[in-house]
Amino acid sequence: MIPAQEIIIRLLLGALIGGIIGFEREVHGRAAGFRTQLIVCVASVLIMIISENYYFYLHNMDASLRIDPARISAGALIGIGFLGSGVIIKSGYAVRGLTTAASIWIVSAIGLAIGGGLYFEGLITTAITIIALMVLRIVERRIRTMRFKNIVISTPSSENAEDAIRSVFARYKIHIHSTNYEKNQARDEILYYFIVSTSNKLITGQLFNELASLPFIKNLKISG
Repeated sequence: MIPAQEIIIRLLLGALIGGIIGFEREVHGRAAGFRTQLIVCVASVLIMIISENYYFYLHNMDASLRIDPARISAGALIGIGFLGSGVIIKSGYAVRGLTTAASIWIVSAIGLAIGGGLYFEGLITTAITIIALMVLRIVERRIRTMRFKNIVISTPSSENAEDAIRSVFARYKIHIHSTNYEKNQARDEILYYFIVSTSNKLITGQLFNELASLPFIKNLKISG
């Protein structure tokens, strides 16, 4: 059986590590913050302690019994996966919460490592996780990633507006992935649905103002 003082050390260390990672998420306004990450890590530590104690208890009762202590912890990781999926939100082409979900999952793995007495492995993984969440955030901001936008434009039916709209996109080096059309007979207008992409994250406001200044545009919406 695991000594009581060892159990206390593991639980407190798990709370500390979960709290540190959760604090970083809390500061950045994420759904799974300080308390959530702390509880997940402590729960994982406890699950691993239960697994070890259960194994030693049954082994002392009957040495011929073959028990796999990892089965309980494996089930815990699956359960944590469902918890992580709850913080993932899809809005248009943007998917948010993936990093927070991944942090919940790795916090549970760290908790299992601490619960199993693998302090060195748990602490090294914690350091890597903190670097990934805090230091690599700066690197990530410098990477020019492709951003997708939905643009809906309505114009009078009498106007041949598409060429002018496409010339604005070309001027801002915006790539058009698809174009759909809809005609509203009641309002005598044509709706253009564009799916576009750009690597310039600061261009949306300029593009909106440029398109809004075109005299034939009745309604304009940019999302994504």
